[in-house]
Amino acid sequence: MDDVARAYERLLARFGPQRWWPARSRFEVIVGALLMQQTAWRNVEVAIANLRRAGILSAGAIAGASIPELRRHVRVAGLYRTKPRRLKRFCARLMEFRGDLDAFFRRDPVVVREDLLAQEGVGPETADSILLYASRTPTFVVDAYTIRIARRLGWIDSDDYDEVKAWFEARLPKDLPRLREFHALLVRHAKEICRPRPRCEACPLNEMCAYYRTRRA
Repeated sequence: MDDVARAYERLLARFGPQRWWPARSRFEVIVGALLMQQTAWRNVEVAIANLRRAGILSAGAIAGASIPELRRHVRVAGLYRTKPRRLKRFCARLMEFRGDLDAFFRRDPVVVREDLLAQEGVGPETADSILLYASRTPTFVVDAYTIRIARRLGWIDSDDYDEVKAWFEARLPKDLPRLREFHALLVRHAKEICRPRPRCEACPLNEMCAYYRTRRA
């Protein structure tokens, strides 16, 4: 078993299944991914609940809503000047497919990813999150947590999104549940143990970690 597979098994044994993404529907996954930038998930949940309570949690309703109305509901997620506009424009793009997510995602995944990246405010991490959790496309999501952990383990020496993504995808099977679980486990591990000031003694990966070996030397 290689180090990546061993890390996955150890994180799963420590934290258990994470059951991500925490959303009621694929559309909520998309809304959450678009609102997630520079805020905590709890704020995104409040914003989604506000949209649901207002009866506008759909592509058509958001595309047809005014910016001031959207701003009232999603302000809690921060960036209140940009996020409502981005959300509205993204939903307008979905409405070109009549709001049918199956139709939007039925295209070649490369084309879908290019389409996502062409939307305002959608970077590689957001695009891959949508692909992984909303379109059920087996892809690897890179975030700051992933890079921190992989650098400390000695797996990578780059912060470049595409390089890190390619490194992991070369070592992981194209297995949707496993890719989802691994991403979620890395986030959990980074928040609880592999923090900016890491809790190395409590880490289930410390025996394979270059950073830990250096600290002990």
